[in-house]
Amino acid sequence: MAYDLEEQEQIDALKAWWNRFGNLLTWLLIAVLAAYSGWTAWNYYQRTQSIQASQLYEELQRAVMLKDQAKIQRAVADMQSKFGKTTYAQMSALTAAKAAFDAHDLKLAKTQLQWVIDFGLDDEYKAVAKIRLAGVLLDEKAYDAGLKLLGDPKNYPVQFAGAVEDRRGDILLAQNKTAEARLAYQAALQRMDQKNPGHQLIQLKLDALGGEVVTVVEKSAQTK
Repeated sequence: MAYDLEEQEQIDALKAWWNRFGNLLTWLLIAVLAAYSGWTAWNYYQRTQSIQASQLYEELQRAVMLKDQAKIQRAVADMQSKFGKTTYAQMSALTAAKAAFDAHDLKLAKTQLQWVIDFGLDDEYKAVAKIRLAGVLLDEKAYDAGLKLLGDPKNYPVQFAGAVEDRRGDILLAQNKTAEARLAYQAALQRMDQKNPGHQLIQLKLDALGGEVVTVVEKSAQTK
């Protein structure tokens, strides 16, 4: 078919544009398609990982109910090696640590809690692991190690600050540092929501210590 002059000029202009930019446009299109394909594949991988991890977590829960320590440890080991970047891995380690603690295997409980501290992705799970590990160290009478592990409550998510101070109070009390323990329990009450079930327990601990109550603010003022 013959083209008129205007059509021919448009075709020539298109050819010239394609010769100049066509290769670049093709590579850009390939890059976009590759990125989209990669994004789709990653989402599919994430969904698959989550589903498989949840199934393994259910197996772990059943093993816990049966108090089958061997199956618990196999399940948590598989979880950490195959799905270590998922939330289920952190949950599994905490669950396995609790099962080991209940079975009086403090060494294994410490190992699982330390895994969460070292490899956990969420600050909330790490906070729980540190508080629980400090409790295990308290049982082992490793008081200094427990206090060092807890560190500064300001470094924790705000909802855990009270629990950190409570655990600190337990360790200080075990060291017969009654005055310091009292201050820690007071700080715990101040940093914990009154609706929190632990609030009343901390108040009972504080009441049991008796003596004059000195607020954290007053204590700070005395040291200045």
